[in-house]
Amino acid sequence: MAAITSLLVTLFFGKHFIKKLYEWKIGDRVRSEDCPLLGELHRNKNDTPTMGGLLILFSLLVSLFLWMDLQNAFTLILFLTTVGIGTLGGWDDYLKLRYKNKRGVSGKKKLMIQGGFSFVIALYLLWGPLAEWIHVGKWFMPPEAKASHEELALAEYAAYLYVPFFKLPVVHFAGIGLASMLFLIMCVITGSSNAVNLTDGLDGLATGTVMLAAGAFALIAFVSNNLDLARYLHILYIEGSGEIAIYLAAVFGACLGFLWYNGHPAQVFMGDTGSLTLGAILGVSSVLLKRELLLGVIGGVFVVEALSVMLQVGSYRLRNKKRLFLCAPLHHHFEYKGWAETKVVIRFWIISFLLAIVGIASLKFQ
Repeated sequence: MAAITSLLVTLFFGKHFIKKLYEWKIGDRVRSEDCPLLGELHRNKNDTPTMGGLLILFSLLVSLFLWMDLQNAFTLILFLTTVGIGTLGGWDDYLKLRYKNKRGVSGKKKLMIQGGFSFVIALYLLWGPLAEWIHVGKWFMPPEAKASHEELALAEYAAYLYVPFFKLPVVHFAGIGLASMLFLIMCVITGSSNAVNLTDGLDGLATGTVMLAAGAFALIAFVSNNLDLARYLHILYIEGSGEIAIYLAAVFGACLGFLWYNGHPAQVFMGDTGSLTLGAILGVSSVLLKRELLLGVIGGVFVVEALSVMLQVGSYRLRNKKRLFLCAPLHHHFEYKGWAETKVVIRFWIISFLLAIVGIASLKFQ
């Protein structure tokens, strides 16, 4: 129902919303300073309305208030993620539109705000007194880890690190080592948010890949909330994780509806309002489900896109302005090689779909 709600809200309000964006002249301009050919390839996209992420976030919040348990801490965390990072993305988009020569919120400020938010999430999960202040649910290790499904304290559960295709946690951080887990959580949430933002460069690319990743994690959250399925799959039983499944299903529906308008040729872009927030939602969900590293598998396209930018910048600075790719992020590299935009997008979707299948299968093949 959450998926259907967000889908219908997005479809129903989409046309009117886009019309209003045109009236308000909230149009994006293709920035091609680093890759001059992009200006020619995407010249028809100039003045296409942006900040379409507002429509996505609106549909998500409607689903949240209609279908989720408003007293559950997972609901609160996902709500704050949506509103907090959505506000940052919206402000970034506003600055870009208000001051045509400005690149929005500076990279350092953006990272500081994202890092501060993820630090609060990590502190809540790892610090016992704060974790007990808001009750989340019950956490049970699978039988192989303990003699029985013994309940874990939230801080103890959060300190475990799981690796895909392994039944048991590879390490449990304690004492000073908790700083390592805290840092990992911050990197996952902040990195996921920015990686999705970097992926949002072609019509429908980020929308489709986020939709597939959200669908995969929604299924994982669902089975984690069922004690029998959790026992059968030898995974953590997480009481209340069904709320995460509901919200990720809403993300799936919202992205599917938005794709109606965002597919090539795009009538609207989601902007940082949508991409930063959707990435943060995926990151936070993976942390709450103790599948931080699995996000790197299911969201492999996001990882590769982010790595391509980092490698490009590193090569440019350290190798006397020599580039590894014709243009970064990676999807633009293939455009420079002559691939049609739709060809790049569809192939990235196919890869994302395969990675989602691998991620889901990892729950059984362990």
